[in-house]
Amino acid sequence: MSADPARPGPHVLILGGTTEARRLAEALAAAPGSPRVTTSLAGRVTAPVLPPGETRIGGFGGPDGLAAWITAHGVTHLVDATHPFAERMSFNAAGAAARSGVPLLALRRPGWTPGPGDDWHFTDSLAEAAALLPGLGTRAFLTTGRMGLHGFAHLTEPWFLVRSVDPPAGPVPPRLEVLLARGPFTLADERALLARHRIDLLVTKDSGGSATAPKLTAAREAGIPVLVVRRPPVPEGVAQTPSVPEVLDWLSA
Repeated sequence: MSADPARPGPHVLILGGTTEARRLAEALAAAPGSPRVTTSLAGRVTAPVLPPGETRIGGFGGPDGLAAWITAHGVTHLVDATHPFAERMSFNAAGAAARSGVPLLALRRPGWTPGPGDDWHFTDSLAEAAALLPGLGTRAFLTTGRMGLHGFAHLTEPWFLVRSVDPPAGPVPPRLEVLLARGPFTLADERALLARHRIDLLVTKDSGGSATAPKLTAAREAGIPVLVVRRPPVPEGVAQTPSVPEVLDWLSA
């Protein structure tokens, strides 16, 4: 459903695509006297799970395009609830908020931290992860997202397992098996997957949250090393919170 620019009153624009974004839209829809809510999705998933309220799918055309949309549709509050690795969209949001004068809050789930028994190796980029990978394992469960597979396409020796909602496109590693599935996945699911495919290395981004954390527990139990790509920082000067209730407090204030 597209947004109606003529509707008066408070208007919250959620830059979504995450579980937290959907939970925020659901919480706002259930609240007494709820504001108008529009959730924007990037459109990278063929059949996304749509949140309640209005939805918009596709890009804005950079910070200027987003600022123009905010002004044209009477947005009063902007919430960046995109994936922690959607770096470009987060900087576009910061630029659009500065141009339009609309307050911005980033909703970011806490990152993961290693615990006793974990064998984690941190990197700052997919390129660095690809460089380190051959020295850590030969059968890798690659969970960094289908959009970044091109960064591993030059690796001809390791075998890769990739799990995604939609098939990957573009350059991919030559020794690749794709498992089409939509989470969340349980710890039992992840234990069985690692054993069935004889995985000896897990590669992931520090996405945080509980929905995809069972794979980390399964790797720890199996004594499998984990190659973790650190998340990029939130743009300077942008306030952030880890929880939906704190966003609701910010909106009510």
